[in-house]
Amino acid sequence: MRRDVFQAISDPTRRNIISMLAEQAMNLNAVAARFEISRPAISKHIRILTECGLVKISRQGRERLCRAELRQLAEVADWVSHYQSFWNSKLDALGSFLDSQLPESNKY
Repeated sequence: MRRDVFQAISDPTRRNIISMLAEQAMNLNAVAARFEISRPAISKHIRILTECGLVKISRQGRERLCRAELRQLAEVADWVSHYQSFWNSKLDALGSFLDSQLPESNKY
């Protein structure tokens, strides 16, 4: 099943895992050691991140290393930037309107 990137980043634990793996590749035990939840719970989070393409697991000897694959976050950045432009223009318009309502003596 291919999961949605937005679903993956909706959970704070998964966002923390992405941040950790963006700094360095880690095996599952090292990831799990940084959280106060069970190893199976971490494995579930890693599986979700893998299914949406935010984490890649590779074998290195006997270990399975997890690495962040941040290219998928471009979809999120594109979506956010659309709304960022929208809200910036709305807030600029509100600021202009409020400035026009102030008496001249109260303007900066």
